[in-house]
Amino acid sequence: MWAASPAFRRRLFLLRSLSPSPCAALPGNAACSSSPSPSTSIRVNAMSASGPVYEADAEAVVRRITPPLDRARHKGQAGKIAVIGGCREYTGAPYFAAISALKVGADLSHVFCTRDAATVIKSYSPELIVHPILEESYSVSDGERESVSSRILTEVAKWMERFDCIVVGPGLGRDSFLLDCVSNIMRHARQANIPTVVDGDGLFLITNNLSLVEGNLLAILTPNVYEYKRLVQKVLNCEVNEENASEQLTALCQKIGGITIMRKGKADIISDGKTVTQVSTFGSPRRCGGQGDILSGSVAVFASWARHFLLTNEYPTEKSVNPMMLGCIAGSLLLRKAASHAFEKNKRSTVTTDIIELLGKSLEDICPAGH
Repeated sequence: MWAASPAFRRRLFLLRSLSPSPCAALPGNAACSSSPSPSTSIRVNAMSASGPVYEADAEAVVRRITPPLDRARHKGQAGKIAVIGGCREYTGAPYFAAISALKVGADLSHVFCTRDAATVIKSYSPELIVHPILEESYSVSDGERESVSSRILTEVAKWMERFDCIVVGPGLGRDSFLLDCVSNIMRHARQANIPTVVDGDGLFLITNNLSLVEGNLLAILTPNVYEYKRLVQKVLNCEVNEENASEQLTALCQKIGGITIMRKGKADIISDGKTVTQVSTFGSPRRCGGQGDILSGSVAVFASWARHFLLTNEYPTEKSVNPMMLGCIAGSLLLRKAASHAFEKNKRSTVTTDIIELLGKSLEDICPAGH
């Protein structure tokens, strides 16, 4: 059984050793020893796919990976995020993802979209840096496709190394030429070791071309119930099994080469093929569209913060924790907290922008700016 393997025990020990409490909730584990203080630790209660799924100590994760506000910092050090998406039909989704990244605390947020979408997205907020460089099939003749695709990749590549994380999919649509161009962008991001959050139509893209994320340890997928069903059918060639949800999710991650997947639902279940955990803090019964876009933008910021923290902190054991997992845990919690506050205030009239406006308050409640 994998849960008994030395590799799993080492990984679980590392996760537990970062806990602010002496013991993670393991069945039959009564022995405890001293542990680091909450201010210098991350707690992720994680278990193998063959055991129960434990609740992540998400608030501790948020507090630990959120960078302090420091007068010595300069623009860009708190994160630079890019959203790849936005076409004629869909302009709201990329805006929601990009503005959420700013509201969480990123310094700069970019949107790479089609020309038709750019003016609309710019009109939503002057805070976003909008690049109207993507093209759809209707605007490109057959003879121009190769040159236009090359030009688009060249333009995006000029910016890529500046980004701490990209989000692929919000408002992307399913135009074949546009998806081909975005596939090239994803390959370039992977070569540049840029973490990539895939949501919305980006999940449609990778479900039909798994090589875009296969084996990419910096890739995060955030499927909803329907997107997850299609992934399971495609990759595992079976139907979703609710009775063994954690085992199936972990098998799915392993089959795609160790990527991180957050299965959204009543509880968000998160796995990287090695450990599995969940966030089940109650959010809101109001299921307005756009909450997934908030989540993808938030996860992008937290994943970049977690990666930077784990690469630079002085505790060697923390370097073995997957920052993509931490980003998912933190993003899930923050969205749920903000949705709860928004519903408390607006009830049935709650819309996506109400939730976005409360991201800052929700983060401040968990992690005050002066921490």
